[in-house]
Amino acid sequence: MKGKIKNYYAGGNTAHGFHSLYESNLQGLDKLFILKGGPGTGKSTLMKKVAQEWADKGFDIELLHCSSDNQSIDGVIIPKFKIGIVDGTAPHVIEPKAPGAIEEYVNLGEAWDSGVLAGEKEAIVKLTKEISSAFQTAYSTFAEALVIHDEWEKIYIENMDFNKVNQLTEKLKEAFFGDMFLNKTANIHHRFLGAATPNGAVDFVPNLTEDLAKRYFIKGRPGSGKSTMLKKLAAAAEQRGFDVEIYHCGFDPNSLDMVIVREIGLAIFDSTAPHEYFPSREGDEIIDMYKAAITPGTDEKYALEIKDISSRYRMKMNEATSHLAQAKSLHDELEAIYIKAMDFEKVEQIQAEIMAVIEQLAGVSSK
Repeated sequence: MKGKIKNYYAGGNTAHGFHSLYESNLQGLDKLFILKGGPGTGKSTLMKKVAQEWADKGFDIELLHCSSDNQSIDGVIIPKFKIGIVDGTAPHVIEPKAPGAIEEYVNLGEAWDSGVLAGEKEAIVKLTKEISSAFQTAYSTFAEALVIHDEWEKIYIENMDFNKVNQLTEKLKEAFFGDMFLNKTANIHHRFLGAATPNGAVDFVPNLTEDLAKRYFIKGRPGSGKSTMLKKLAAAAEQRGFDVEIYHCGFDPNSLDMVIVREIGLAIFDSTAPHEYFPSREGDEIIDMYKAAITPGTDEKYALEIKDISSRYRMKMNEATSHLAQAKSLHDELEAIYIKAMDFEKVEQIQAEIMAVIEQLAGVSSK
């Protein structure tokens, strides 16, 4: 039987720049391979092949997707054996905790022809600078979009009954956990359920919640208390000893989009655009924050302001996405230079060596 693959992001292009949650997801590993090497050196392909092999062997896999390239991954984890492989190049620089004992650097630069790259020095330097500039412009544009989003939130915050939100939160705590307390320390992972990518907003909500018996879809407007409620529910789960997956907002990482407590088969998430979903199976339930806590008629009263804010926000988000797409296009040019300089037979040898070490550590034969 094939292993299940869980997809998420551990880093994102946000209104606060590139935001890394890698440390949270790599904690507790017994072995971590950190791949070094330029763009186009085969890091993502190597990790995908390793992931596929172990999934085919029947082991569950976690794929850490790349927010700057929709076709690439930045990491793979085999939870059963506490083994991971991660792209250790910028912007996701990994700080080793026990170099050699846990973390092992793997240099894919061993497989390139330095002479070929030296001949392309000017192009490499130019493209690298342009890519960095495109990302910085994207981040500053996302920041401008966040300021507009704050205008949107202000309307609903000023028309919200905070007591009703608190009452709803307490009611959900009781429904979720009751008197349950587990005699252990909670294991907490901070992640992103989606990301701003060159292709726009992408999320993995269906994949992340597919095995859960109970899903709560939070509906509401910006500033209607969704994130604050999720933070309180996550804290309550942790306090009771439950392992918690905390999914941050890919636009504003200071906000939360989803909390999963797998030990009780439960997910509760912000189900508004850009990750809008509706109940589709037994056990699914909607929580409407607008109905629960916002002054009736707020939408109608501020319709013109909301239309203007929504339009300006959408324009800024589209503009920021275009800069991510530009960065991706330039990155593709840079990759092409490195691909011409690579000996991919050597990369396959390195992959085989990594596989051999994993098999030895896992005590599982490739035969």
